[in-house]
Amino acid sequence: MKIAILSCFYPYRGGISQFNACLYTELAKQHAVKAFNFRRQYPGILFPGKTQYVTEDDMAVPIESERLLDTVNPFSYVSTLRRIREWGPDLLLIRYWMSFFAPSLGFIARHMRGKCKVVSILDNVIPHEPRFFDTPLTKYFLGGSDGCVTLCDAVSEDLKKICPDIRSATIPHPLYSHFGEKKDRRAAEKALGIPEGGKNILFFGLIREYKGLDILLEAFRELDEDYRLIIAGEPYGSFDRYDALIRKAGSGRIHTFLHYIRDSEVSDFFSAADVVVLPYKSATQSGISSVAYHFEVPMIVTGTGGLKETIGDRGTGLVAKAITPEAVRDEIVRYFNSPGIRESCVENIRKEKSRLSWTCFCDSLIKFSNGL
Repeated sequence: MKIAILSCFYPYRGGISQFNACLYTELAKQHAVKAFNFRRQYPGILFPGKTQYVTEDDMAVPIESERLLDTVNPFSYVSTLRRIREWGPDLLLIRYWMSFFAPSLGFIARHMRGKCKVVSILDNVIPHEPRFFDTPLTKYFLGGSDGCVTLCDAVSEDLKKICPDIRSATIPHPLYSHFGEKKDRRAAEKALGIPEGGKNILFFGLIREYKGLDILLEAFRELDEDYRLIIAGEPYGSFDRYDALIRKAGSGRIHTFLHYIRDSEVSDFFSAADVVVLPYKSATQSGISSVAYHFEVPMIVTGTGGLKETIGDRGTGLVAKAITPEAVRDEIVRYFNSPGIRESCVENIRKEKSRLSWTCFCDSLIKFSNGL
């Protein structure tokens, strides 16, 4: 089968690009696959981070792609469409995660439908920080899809609300495995400059309002001196209010790494951590959980979106009873003070690792696409 993938690939960085590289690599084992990439993903003025691109220290997979699509240049929509048609895929896969991309990706999807099967892989349907134009733009995009794949049941439910008749399947987010092996804990702590022997809590990933770092910082204030908090990720927006909370919580026990974490650094953070905390105020699935699974680090999450489904129901972590500092603090204390919880979570993570392989994901994706 000839499969085209339209999304971001190398040299773009981040979880979407990493996912696409893994998807491409696995599908290419059995199919002819071609990557169609953005020439310009976001205008610089709209991008909240420091750079959209990989750096020399990243271990990003350099997937060969054609960089054609400029999201703010409609003329590129036509030229990208023409090039995809020339290649003649049997199946076009499109990643969709925010309504900014609906005009460009929706144009191509609508004009490819009927020429080949068009399947959208949806990270989000309703964004974490919704705006009034998100639903109509997403409906426009979905109008070009023969079917949709969601990565958790929460996104599937969102999809049914705005497009109830579209054919869809939920296939869980596979595990990232390109970050290397877990390291010796002491070596990882030394690499990060963290004192040995503490109860290490990790908050990892891009720092955005909906991810609830403020909730975790408030919870951390109530924990004793044995606990340490590691914050690793690039802030999207001002970090000032988090700084104020850090000072209140006791900055000597909080270690901040406020930059985009390169692939080569990831192992140090997860090897030093006893637990990963995802105190999200809203969520669908989280790519961070896939990294935590790879390094066999249990998680403490809030019960929003797909987090309860993908972590709590699978026994790979604990779920806070409410999205509050008190509830998150209680689960942190329970995790460290209850015999057997960590070992049980790790055992369940190991079971999940065999289920959440890229081979299983791609087999399910192709089976769904063939049935459309």
